[in-house]
Amino acid sequence: MDATAPGPRRVALFDVDRTLVARSTVLALARPMHAAGLLPLRAVARALREQAAFTLAGADHRRMERGRALLVAQVTGWEVSAVRAVVEQALHTHLAPLLFAEARALVRRHQERGDAVALVTTAAHEVAEPLGRLLGADHVLASRLAVEGGRWTGVLDVHAYGEQKAVLARALAAEHGYDLAASAAYTDSVTDLPLLELVGLPHAVNPDRALRRVARARGWPVLRFRPPSRRGRRCPPPSGDAPDPAAAPGAA
Repeated sequence: MDATAPGPRRVALFDVDRTLVARSTVLALARPMHAAGLLPLRAVARALREQAAFTLAGADHRRMERGRALLVAQVTGWEVSAVRAVVEQALHTHLAPLLFAEARALVRRHQERGDAVALVTTAAHEVAEPLGRLLGADHVLASRLAVEGGRWTGVLDVHAYGEQKAVLARALAAEHGYDLAASAAYTDSVTDLPLLELVGLPHAVNPDRALRRVARARGWPVLRFRPPSRRGRRCPPPSGDAPDPAAAPGAA
């Protein structure tokens, strides 16, 4: 073995909805999808109701499964190229302004110290990939819907939710030689507990009640990110409020 060869790299794994982005990406894109003729007005109203329920009660398996079923039924038959076009057009107007400034700074800090960055999200890959590109992420691990004739069939080939997020992250680490024991993960939801338990540096970001209890019991850092201001949503320099990944307990 070459003693001069670099050791395994670290990877920072970021959930997206309410961890990097201050609200659900599905909800953030509801109006652009409606304007493009993809989403009827009643579906926009339903998305608003689901968001309100989540805000009040947090995530759980039943609620997430119901949301998944409703979403898949809604998007069945959508032309994938049309979805990609809407997301690209809405990236800077509807998604980027919702990014937590502290989250963007934290992503940059990981990048500056040489860590890889991966988004790990239940959102569809067509939604998550442009956001990952905007942030300079190395990898995007997201849900994937089957495509036939250029349209979504309504079949989920990959549902990046719960334990499956950990499965995807473990496969990514094996493929690229990332050291998960020295790596970090960030999420707001207790449904991502398998992902947090996979790494040596788990972080709860604006956590729901269940995750907050787990984080306190296990001594995990709890990060509070402020909602983006409606005026002048600008990202602070990396020396702002974001914690230094190297200063976290157990960091290598």
